[in-house]
Amino acid sequence: MRKAGLFVLITICMIVVLGTSAWAAWDPTREQKEKAAVQETITKFKNADPSMKVFFEKAYGYVVFPGIGKGGFIIGGGHGDGWVYEQGNHIGRASVTQLTVGAQIGGQSFSEIIFFEDKKILDAFKQGNWELSAQVSAIMVKAGASKDASYNNGVAVFTMPKKGLMAEASVGGQKFKYTPK
Repeated sequence: MRKAGLFVLITICMIVVLGTSAWAAWDPTREQKEKAAVQETITKFKNADPSMKVFFEKAYGYVVFPGIGKGGFIIGGGHGDGWVYEQGNHIGRASVTQLTVGAQIGGQSFSEIIFFEDKKILDAFKQGNWELSAQVSAIMVKAGASKDASYNNGVAVFTMPKKGLMAEASVGGQKFKYTPK
């Protein structure tokens, strides 16, 4: 009789834990929250540098990461999720993972927008496992920063710090994964 009672108790606990986990993961407003964060990020970039509007108008596509968090001590890493646009239309989601090695300490979060000059570059991104090498430098967004910016191998990258502090002289890159809508 004790075994049956224990079995029932364990079963009830598992149902509660699994049900709570599933409920917590399910968020009917997730897409609305993500869209709002993406739109807010775009607005912040345009307000910080009004000349950036040209990139949004002329780029074939772009990906917006409202928040990428990274941290490190000698070895560092980061991750963020965003939305992908093709000719102004939302076509899917993307995630970025960053790994760096070198002199570094601290943690920070930042927003990032990557513009794709043409269909060929965006299609390469959508194929999955696309990488942005350390040779492609990101431009810190501030008034007028994008006026002289240009594409490097079909890509232009802009970042805006959110919070935190990180000192680094490291080498690494960003790896992206695309998921269609």
